[in-house]
Amino acid sequence: MQEYKKMWKNFAVFEGRSTRKDYWMAVLYNFVISLLISIIGGALNLSILGLLYSVVVIIPSLAMTFRRFHDTNRSGVWILITLVPFVGWIIELIFLCLPSVDEGNIYGDIVE
Repeated sequence: MQEYKKMWKNFAVFEGRSTRKDYWMAVLYNFVISLLISIIGGALNLSILGLLYSVVVIIPSLAMTFRRFHDTNRSGVWILITLVPFVGWIIELIFLCLPSVDEGNIYGDIVE
């Protein structure tokens, strides 16, 4: 849960780095919360709840992804690779799964 709190604490920080664990745990928590909100919204016939959560979490998720790219010593602009159909998503997934680069990283320290 600390990783999810860290995502919200640094919701608009596009500089620095995020570890692989921080990134993937935040993704997991976002998925679970989104699923729960969708189920509750469906039961209450308020499907807009899932949409609202998705809109609210866009900026923190983008910031976390940028910092994760920085942790692998790549620019956050690599997020645009997802615009390439099919192959872009695979390349991004591979980059996000790579281990951290400790030596000579130009993007600074890990964001706490």
